[in-house]
Amino acid sequence: MAWRIGIDIGGTFTDVALVDDASGHVGVAKVPTTPGDLTEGVLGALEMAMRRYGVAAAEVALFSHATTVVTNAILEETGARAALITTRGFRDVLELRRSARADLYDLFQDAPATLIPRRRRFEITERIDAHGAVVMPLAENEIDALIAALKAARVYAIAISLLFSFLNPGHERRLAERLRAALPQVPVYLSSDVLPEIKEFERTSTTAVCAYAGPILASYLERLNQVTRSRALPPLFLMGSNGGILEAAEAIAMPAIAVESGPAAGVVAAALVARQTGRLDLLSFDMGGTTAKASLIRGGQYETTAQYEVGGGSSMSRWMNGTGHPIRVPVIDLAEVSAGGGSIAWVDRAGALRVGPKSAGADPGPVCYARGGTEPTVTDCNLLLGYLDKTSLLDGELPIDHTAAAAAVRTRLAEPLGLDMRTAAASVIDVVNHAMAEGLKIVSIQRGHDPRHFALAAFGGAGPLHAAALASELGITEVICPPIPGAFSALGLIGTDLKRDYVQTLHSTAAVEPQALEAAFAALEKRGAAMLERAGIAPERRRLVRSVDARYPRQSHELEVPVERGCIEAATLAQIAEAFHERHLHTYGHDNRSEPVQVVSARVAAIGATAPLTIRDTVARRG
Repeated sequence: MAWRIGIDIGGTFTDVALVDDASGHVGVAKVPTTPGDLTEGVLGALEMAMRRYGVAAAEVALFSHATTVVTNAILEETGARAALITTRGFRDVLELRRSARADLYDLFQDAPATLIPRRRRFEITERIDAHGAVVMPLAENEIDALIAALKAARVYAIAISLLFSFLNPGHERRLAERLRAALPQVPVYLSSDVLPEIKEFERTSTTAVCAYAGPILASYLERLNQVTRSRALPPLFLMGSNGGILEAAEAIAMPAIAVESGPAAGVVAAALVARQTGRLDLLSFDMGGTTAKASLIRGGQYETTAQYEVGGGSSMSRWMNGTGHPIRVPVIDLAEVSAGGGSIAWVDRAGALRVGPKSAGADPGPVCYARGGTEPTVTDCNLLLGYLDKTSLLDGELPIDHTAAAAAVRTRLAEPLGLDMRTAAASVIDVVNHAMAEGLKIVSIQRGHDPRHFALAAFGGAGPLHAAALASELGITEVICPPIPGAFSALGLIGTDLKRDYVQTLHSTAAVEPQALEAAFAALEKRGAAMLERAGIAPERRRLVRSVDARYPRQSHELEVPVERGCIEAATLAQIAEAFHERHLHTYGHDNRSEPVQVVSARVAAIGATAPLTIRDTVARRG
């Protein structure tokens, strides 16, 4: 018998899903998240699940995990003490950013504070031009002084982002060689490795995110790997933001790809439901203890975006651009709002009812959990309205204090608002439902899709409680609640493929030659094949998928266009141009076939197929 295990850490609970490959049956377990040391919660959840279902370590074929370590490090500003090295004169690229503002009419808004302050941003003399040619050699005589400055700054990670290094990485690699020899304990992240792609600010920002969060993620995964090795479990895989799992070592080398690890797993599971139920057009709605996430699935497939920001005033992709730190990696396109079961309801000084963004989290949690919480939450209101059974949470293992929840809602909400307790609780639910409906509108209406033509898949510990109200507000006529909604994201961890994305900007975008594009694809496919080989993926389960980023002349943003495998010829370039015109028409409502199409970057997705997963009834306890 072989089992696959997925563990997802949420803001309130850590969830486990197991699937028996022989029967297809699914098991679940759930324990409170341990914010002080997340590995404790993972270990507790793992032991509970294996004991409950009688699973031996030798029976575990796959152990996959989703974590918010990278996101939390950025949101809570608890990342590593990092440094940035740039070409001389470009020290302030992180602060200069782009000219776009999140709110066009707010002249006084401040850009987010940089992850790496100016005092830890250094310059070095060198210059490579836009064709990859060396204009000014790397000033080797400046490196010793740079090393001394880095030591004095007591940095724990270093990001290097030099001009046009994506075309010629020689200077970055030589500088990294010297730094690693002098500072062997300090990880060095090169922009030419992290993101060999045009766009200096985004490339620098992505590399800075890696340096800022990398040591935190590496320490966490190393502790977790020690636990799994001590229990003779298989090597750990991590959910990536692109919807695929990857080896822990890959995530440590490129921490930015783990930014939306947990939310991505839920969308993957929702896409699985779409394909198995035949409802191929779905709105995915995941409401946990801290946040609610929405995503759109069309034709049974989720969509990704490379325009993503983390740590800003809003976590909604492509909605409040300019408020966070851009990461130029494929991320499942989703909207996230600060509305969850643990969101705290409160009355402001003007006497208005508010819900969130502050959350009770896992500790102390909602008042009804009887762990010291005093502020009423969405969960407390659901309990008082009868939507929650006070005897069945966590299979009855979580005692519920109905009296304490009622007292908190009465004294902190009902009395200040002049309402009775039930009306106050219902008002909280109305407020939070409206906020979550806005998230669903962002991924549907704001993307040009009518939500009435979609079914709603609701999951997460609190998702099904709010699904009917949300569907009614959006005019949706069908709601799907999976059999294990509270651990549904964990199920996505064991129902997805291994996946890693590779990109390379081309030397010339004006008129790319077939041979140049073929050479770029070949180099990327070599890297992808090597990754799949290291991961132990059998040859018949490997797949390399090609695409390009293309644009019209003078455009500053590209669209991704798929490319069939095979030798690149002039006819292939014509097919790419035609596909781009069609994609541009679909995306923006117009095209311009009189303009030439520029191919900017080559992309390859390396995919290792896992065994198909079919969701069936949960299994009875065996332990």
